[in-house]
Amino acid sequence: MTLRQPPLADAHEASGATLTEFGGWEMPVEFDSIRAEHEAVRESVGRFDVSHMGQLTVSGPDALRLTNRLVTNDVADLDPGESNYAAITDDRGAMLDDTVVYRPPDDWSVEADYLVVPNAGHDDEMADRWVDHRESWELDATVENRTASLAMVALQGPDARDLLAAETDADLGELGRFETTVGAVAGVETLVSRTGYTGEPGYELVYPWDEAKTVWSALECQPCGLGARDTLRLEMGFLLSGQDFDPEDNPRNPYEAGIDFAVDLDSEFVGRDALEGVDVEGVDEKLRGIELVDRGVPREGYAVESTGGERLGEVTSGTMSPTLGKGIGLAYLPVDVGLDEAVRVEVRGEPKKARTTATPFLDR
Repeated sequence: MTLRQPPLADAHEASGATLTEFGGWEMPVEFDSIRAEHEAVRESVGRFDVSHMGQLTVSGPDALRLTNRLVTNDVADLDPGESNYAAITDDRGAMLDDTVVYRPPDDWSVEADYLVVPNAGHDDEMADRWVDHRESWELDATVENRTASLAMVALQGPDARDLLAAETDADLGELGRFETTVGAVAGVETLVSRTGYTGEPGYELVYPWDEAKTVWSALECQPCGLGARDTLRLEMGFLLSGQDFDPEDNPRNPYEAGIDFAVDLDSEFVGRDALEGVDVEGVDEKLRGIELVDRGVPREGYAVESTGGERLGEVTSGTMSPTLGKGIGLAYLPVDVGLDEAVRVEVRGEPKKARTTATPFLDR
């Protein structure tokens, strides 16, 4: 299979980045080292090429109605320049993906009443989903997959604002979390959003594919790959689509995954009826944080057991936390397994002492 190339592929290759396959894309996993890139974001600032994320625009008279019926959070209350986080669910209430839905400012030159950003490798699937439901519901809306025409860069860390302010005419001082504005960055018209996947202050920038290198080069700071992106998001307990949930291999609903805050049951959407039942009846399992007490690294698929050896679940995501210096992970466990409870994680056939904990692992 031929892997998709991000607009900065040549720049990444020239920099000597280590590349990997992710979601059908060839992306940098690290430039220097995962630890150095992780620490740069936690302590100062780092830049990520996240052009592998999907970029779907929805416009037209029924753009709101269509989008609102396909995501779990209500986007009807979004004003231009606002966004929110949501899940995309099927009739069972199982998550197909999670997403951020933007209502771009009116002065963005890209025609879009809404910008929907699914995860890597899901853009065609979600574009088809929007189109299929548009046809089924006989709605008047234009859906375009712009993933191959828009670049996306994330600038993350406590120094992100100062660095970006030096390269843009956008008023960053007025920008709150999940708010967007339009401005020139290094002379390139850019949708600037106060969003991110690291737990640190930062921005995500959407701009024309052909100008990818112009903006990337102007933001001179530590380049970061998918390795640091994963350790940073995991320290915050953020979900990874296809790993912490999967509609076929590990179907989970937002209540199990701990993102019920992104479900608005007053909004009519696919899966609402099923989730209303879950809201009333509760769930049998919930996603918990796991911290190893013993030395070791919990990895995807490792068994989580009680101290008596009863299997409770398995790790969906795990890593050695560069900030905490200990192994951390996520696992779906029975709801009667409380927080700060002693458990064991089977690491390479050896039971390691661990405890359950709330997420995020870091207080940000």
